[in-house]
Amino acid sequence: MSTTGRPQAVMSNPRADRVKDVAKLAGRSARLKRRQFLAEGPQAVREALAAHRADATPGGSGVVVEVFATESCLERLPELADLAAGIPLRYATEEVVSAMADTVSPQGIVAVCNFLDRPLNVVLAAGPKLLAVMCRVQDPGNAGTVLRAADSAGADAVILTEGSVDIYNPKAVRSTAGSLFHLPIVVGQDFISLTDELLNHGLALLAADGYGNVDLDRLQDQSAGRRLKGVGDAEVMAAESKMPRLEEATAWFFGNEAKGLSTAELEVAQWRVAVPIYGEAESLNVGTAATVCLYASARAQRD
Repeated sequence: MSTTGRPQAVMSNPRADRVKDVAKLAGRSARLKRRQFLAEGPQAVREALAAHRADATPGGSGVVVEVFATESCLERLPELADLAAGIPLRYATEEVVSAMADTVSPQGIVAVCNFLDRPLNVVLAAGPKLLAVMCRVQDPGNAGTVLRAADSAGADAVILTEGSVDIYNPKAVRSTAGSLFHLPIVVGQDFISLTDELLNHGLALLAADGYGNVDLDRLQDQSAGRRLKGVGDAEVMAAESKMPRLEEATAWFFGNEAKGLSTAELEVAQWRVAVPIYGEAESLNVGTAATVCLYASARAQRD
């Protein structure tokens, strides 16, 4: 095995113990025991290696433990070998890489990575302005989409409550398209304890709720009015004083795909905000709703 980022012997036996050991990371029990997961494909591995070079994990333990790649993959994407300098990197056949991966076509490269989650107190100590909180979101694809939207909107972190999907699930990792390696994540949070901490750190608690009594468009209009320094009449100003301000530090709650936010979760939120639907659709899925809400806050906070 090379430790210089340049592979040596080719792994060719898909039934070898090391191959089986890596493949076990498709299962939750192995991931939890080892606190490791698998990144599959060039995009995910590239972002993992970049995060490793930035020393993005707590305590400086590093993101990437080991990389396995086919010769053709590294010939096609030589920058991946360069990024892996100093990390154990092994050549493997297509059959071996496929045996390690959860997906049918890992595109010739996988990486064993350390868990990335941070303690809540570390995230809050940084003074976040925008957080995405997934409350019992259970579909891996949806969780990955929300995380990717949070990354795109410039959120400071993503938090998952108890009952949410394992964000290191292979399908969830793939659906983040590399965003998993870009921003802090916090997992397994008790909802009530979490909201107490968020309030103590000055974050407004907004619930994305299709039946909410606050219209997101109205909040955006009010934010735009404040940016333009418009002077409203006394009645308008009084109404605004009772509404959340998107430009202020905010934690957005996004609920379970089938049931939405629970009654208890909605009661804890300070405001229930609805994304208006102008067509005939019954509702938005959680990934789409999260994208709209997070970008509304991001826009307000950047002006």
